[in-house]
Amino acid sequence: MTEQNEQEFGIHSIYLKDVSFEAPNSPEIFKTQFQPEIEMNLNIETHLLEENVYEVVLSVTVTAKAGEKSGFLVELQQAGVFTLRGFTDENLGPMLGIYCPNVLFPYARESVANLVSKGGFPQLLLEPVNFEALYSQHLQEQQGNVQ
Repeated sequence: MTEQNEQEFGIHSIYLKDVSFEAPNSPEIFKTQFQPEIEMNLNIETHLLEENVYEVVLSVTVTAKAGEKSGFLVELQQAGVFTLRGFTDENLGPMLGIYCPNVLFPYARESVANLVSKGGFPQLLLEPVNFEALYSQHLQEQQGNVQ
């Protein structure tokens, strides 16, 4: 009888690690017809905390500008501590780079929406993110740097 390597995924905690909201041109910006261009940047970091336990940090930066005028800047780090046991090296990367960020993103989206709204701007709902495509792009970039 062979022993099967069972996979275990668990969420220990999800938390807001760092947050910043700036509205550098307020209150003047509220006197204008502000039709901003929204730019969002994402970054994912993973840290091994102990055997099979990882912290995944999803950093989100959202800027709203109309021409040279900044409306607001939101920077936040949404993080979680996850147990990932029994995954091969081949499967661990996608779990940390795709699955865990998919768990964290709705929390980050809610925080951004609340901060922007409390800053006096219309609520901003971030579009869904294809973390699988971002992970694939990251792998391709790494392979390009190695060659």
